[in-house]
Amino acid sequence: MVTGVLLVALWSMRGILLLFLASIILVVMFSLPVRFFVRHGVNRRVATVLSVLSFFIVMVALSALTLPELIRQSYVLATVIIPQGVQALVDRWASGDIQQQIPVLQSITSQDIQNVLDTLGTQLVGSIGTIGSSVLPLLGGVADTVLSILIVLFLSLYLLADTDGHQKGVIRLFPLWYRERALQIMVRLGVTLRGWLKATLFSMIFVGFATWIGLELIGIQQAAALGVLAGLLSFIPNFGPIVTLIPSVAVGIVQAPESIIWIIVIIYGVSFVQTQILLPVLVAGSIRLPAVLVLLGQIIAGAFLGFLGLMLSVPITAIIMVLVQEVYVKDLLGDKTATQSLTEPEEVEDMAAAGDGHLVTDTA
Repeated sequence: MVTGVLLVALWSMRGILLLFLASIILVVMFSLPVRFFVRHGVNRRVATVLSVLSFFIVMVALSALTLPELIRQSYVLATVIIPQGVQALVDRWASGDIQQQIPVLQSITSQDIQNVLDTLGTQLVGSIGTIGSSVLPLLGGVADTVLSILIVLFLSLYLLADTDGHQKGVIRLFPLWYRERALQIMVRLGVTLRGWLKATLFSMIFVGFATWIGLELIGIQQAAALGVLAGLLSFIPNFGPIVTLIPSVAVGIVQAPESIIWIIVIIYGVSFVQTQILLPVLVAGSIRLPAVLVLLGQIIAGAFLGFLGLMLSVPITAIIMVLVQEVYVKDLLGDKTATQSLTEPEEVEDMAAAGDGHLVTDTA
């Protein structure tokens, strides 16, 4: 009964829990430069401030360097390239070139095309009346997104300000006899998330630059914008390349139809290198997730938790896998050889930084 009530409560709070997980991931990202500064003798609070400031400075600098060009390329794509492509398509249809290349289209007359356009126009006019009623829900969705981002940022800053205090507070929720072990599991989770995040950030940079260079070599004018899009979407394995392929092929059809095959090869070639070569090397020793487990986690998270769940499906899967290995297999089943012990240098360092473990086993 109690377990059922707890599960229902957790399910009803799934949106909040996802935001909290996003905050933890952001804290893990900030902790990477914090650890670097601390290793070089900087006070932790000063290192935290420096890390946050450095992050925002880098983001502003990257935006200043890339956004103007991305906006220009997007504007040219929407106002020049696509209209020119549509006009070229109409001219080729009028001249009969398309019908000669694709015989099945010879039975389609100009009147048929006009009828289709008239139907589309009627549907468009009918849908305009619904736009007004859709504006407020759309604005509400935008407001919810902005609010969620602010919540994640503030939660991250609060957690980052006193990481040790929050960690010890969580440890004290466990029985005395299990607190040392709980600390070890938390350290393992932290190392796992850091390994995943470092590998993901590096691979995103690789995907962005590799896609940019590849599309530039085959003459795609919007290569920079598509490269940035590919890099951002590579945060979501398996599904990111599919989404990237849609605008890339659309641009290729307009600019260089003969390059469509090369566009597909570049997008999926870069994705193959990322998932099969780069990521396994980068995450070796910190996280080992079978590809089928990642895909299954994405499907389940996307179906039950929405888009945010899909974005966070890999860390969610990694967390569940660590908990199953450490709590169920090692602690409940007693199989101490199922996973490696806490011998990784990063884990030993984290155990020492957590207050020597015994500090959280008292009753204070």
